[in-house]
Amino acid sequence: MNNREFLMLVATRLYEQGKLSLGQAAELAGLTKRTFAELLYQYNVSIFNFPATDLAIDVENA
Repeated sequence: MNNREFLMLVATRLYEQGKLSLGQAAELAGLTKRTFAELLYQYNVSIFNFPATDLAIDVENA
C-alpha cells in the first residue's frame, strides 16, 4: 500500500463515520471532491452519508 492509497483509505473511513465532510475527506486524500466521490464506490461507501433517522424525519416533514 502506497501513501496515496493509505490516505484514501483513511479519508474514506473518516467520511463514512461522519467525522469529515466530503470536501474535507477529498482534501485529506489529495483529490477533488468530484474525484473522491467517484472513488467512494471502490471502498463500498455511499456518497449519501446520513443516518436513516434523518430520512425518516424528512419523510415525515414532506
